[in-house]
Amino acid sequence: MIDIVDLLFDNPCIMAIKDNTDLKECIKDDYKNNKIVFVLYGNIENITNIVEKLKDHDKIVFVHEDLIEGLSSSSLSSSFIKKYTNADGIITTRSQNAAYARRIGLLSILRFFVLDSLSYKNVKETLKKANCDLVEILPGIMPKILDDIEKRTSIPIIAGGLIRDKKDVFDALNSKAIAVSSSNYNVWKM
Repeated sequence: MIDIVDLLFDNPCIMAIKDNTDLKECIKDDYKNNKIVFVLYGNIENITNIVEKLKDHDKIVFVHEDLIEGLSSSSLSSSFIKKYTNADGIITTRSQNAAYARRIGLLSILRFFVLDSLSYKNVKETLKKANCDLVEILPGIMPKILDDIEKRTSIPIIAGGLIRDKKDVFDALNSKAIAVSSSNYNVWKM
């Protein structure tokens, strides 16, 4: 299994791609040191090709199974990704899917949206029993929240969403996130 945490310490900027334009950009030589890609788009007909293009450029690929058109919310989405793509892992908002992905040999990232105090409480409760490799917190521009969540779990944290500049990156990393994910090309170059 890939030591994802070591890779993120070497380069903590994860490229999040949301369309074919982003795909073409992230495989350019400018980003050869950026090894990890979050695929946030696609469907059951093209996801295999998207992943293969990235793997051809030596990328570590996580497919956000909740965003792939044609996949259901069941844990069978992970089975589909494992069987029909060469992805290294999945991203999901469903804790049971993250746990299932790990059982079948995929890395898993459990993604949380912290929108208010109720969703924040849910994050804290879910983390007590979470079975995943990494946690992603969105939006990633909340240093106090990231710091508090880091104290409550041993699962490494990624800050994602609304990361736009160097200050956002440093704030997230100084709040104990091990990496940031962003669709912003300027962040990819940091």
